[in-house]
Amino acid sequence: MPRDLILASSSQIRRDLLQNAGLTVVTVPPRVDEDAIRDAMILDGTNPRDIADTLAEAKARKVAGKHPSALVLGCDQILAQGPRIFAKAETLDEARAQLRDLRGKTHQLLSALVLYDAGQPIWRHVSVARLTMRDLSDAYLDDYLSRHWPSVADAVGCYKLEQEGARLFTEIEGDYFTVLGLPLLPLLNFFALRGFIPS
Repeated sequence: MPRDLILASSSQIRRDLLQNAGLTVVTVPPRVDEDAIRDAMILDGTNPRDIADTLAEAKARKVAGKHPSALVLGCDQILAQGPRIFAKAETLDEARAQLRDLRGKTHQLLSALVLYDAGQPIWRHVSVARLTMRDLSDAYLDDYLSRHWPSVADAVGCYKLEQEGARLFTEIEGDYFTVLGLPLLPLLNFFALRGFIPS
């Protein structure tokens, strides 16, 4: 890329996705109180799509303020099941409770991207994936968590589709990259259209 690209995130999977697509990227974790923003928006009755978009923008804006000459990409992912919005589990007990709540049902993952240039937002996108989880037994969930906790603690929903988490589902509608938290194809298309990458 002819421009510096900063990923306003500490997510290794997002960085890997960008690098594997041939992009040079630097990560700068933003100092944003995601929990406070999300909780306030939930109390206001904000829909999950707007929450994901707002959080992605908050991260991009924070980092862009310190790196005005770079392209800065902010990302966020929200898990919603009906009116309920899930946060990342902080304890093993929370992880177990989340998986029990999700099993046998369909939930949505909403992955938002906001791109800043010269301190201003120039592009945004939200992709949605719908995932139907098997009606898993308590014994299997306990065994699954015993093998994968705390690795899955950084994944909302307590699963990683690129690992054994794929076994938890009967059906997935949507883009694989959306499930991983970075809708890569719309981003690469925008970069190509703007001449940021060759096409």
